[in-house]
Amino acid sequence: MAISTVLITGIAGSGGSYLAEYILKNHPEVKVHGLAHARTTSKNLESIKEKVIVHNADLLDFGSTFSVLESVRPDAIFHLAAHANVRASFITPHTVLSNNILGTSNLFEAIRLARLDPVIQLCSTSEVYGQVDPKDVPITEDAPLKPASPYAVSKVAQDLLGWTYFISYKMRIIRTRMFTYLNPRRTDLFASAFAKQVAWIERGLQKELLHGNLDSVRTIIDVRDAMRAYWEAILHCQPGEAYNIGGATTMKVGDFLETLISLSKVPIPTRCDPNLLRPADVTLQIPSTDKFFKATGWQPEYAFKESMADLLAHWRCEADKEARIKELFN
Repeated sequence: MAISTVLITGIAGSGGSYLAEYILKNHPEVKVHGLAHARTTSKNLESIKEKVIVHNADLLDFGSTFSVLESVRPDAIFHLAAHANVRASFITPHTVLSNNILGTSNLFEAIRLARLDPVIQLCSTSEVYGQVDPKDVPITEDAPLKPASPYAVSKVAQDLLGWTYFISYKMRIIRTRMFTYLNPRRTDLFASAFAKQVAWIERGLQKELLHGNLDSVRTIIDVRDAMRAYWEAILHCQPGEAYNIGGATTMKVGDFLETLISLSKVPIPTRCDPNLLRPADVTLQIPSTDKFFKATGWQPEYAFKESMADLLAHWRCEADKEARIKELFN
């Protein structure tokens, strides 16, 4: 399938920016457009800002969304925009639910009314499966959807909207359910939060590392592998279907933290912060990725140790910047 123009919703976000970088590097013939809220900072796009076309639009504003779609008329759309902080969704559930569900509804309606026929990758999440019965592990795409947070509820609704628009209007929507990945640009993920705190403690910017539940079991891949998977999904996956995407490295969150601490240059004191514990948590997130592999042949390329080293290097660089700023003002 020939793709000449793509649109990435949430392009300035942590995942969207990596996806844009991947496409520009590996498919330079493709024009990359993106949707970004006017209030969103473009720090993540700094290295590619001259190569992407960013449209300020709010998915909750149907008019601005429709206008961009009618102008760009993309061959493929990657729908990554979302409020994605699980713990925060317990605090502001209405904000997360309305943003994720209504924004997705507006996007699909704008595509339909503009009479476009792009291939659409709908970014869902392993959180839709909730607390999985051990007998259902590894988790297949047929596992029941049992969301355990308002965020997960919003993603189930997005997922089902994708199915509805495929069934009702034959829109070419592919639902990808991503499991845990390492993403240095997203601070609300446990791995990034841990790496940032380790780097801050090394530079004397923080005294102890705070954490929540360490018993959850996850599989882990690199964000760069995850974004490449989204591109492969657009090319090879079947519209109307859902696909799990995840890694082969499996460990408890606590084991990840111990491994990260072992790479530190100084001792890292740790403490469980009750404020970081969720009212409900998912503790067994191990996917079957057979369906996605058969469709695409995709496999992770980045080794776990390489991903972890890159994650820590990113936050050490950020810690150096923070320390320099403090030195200037002290």
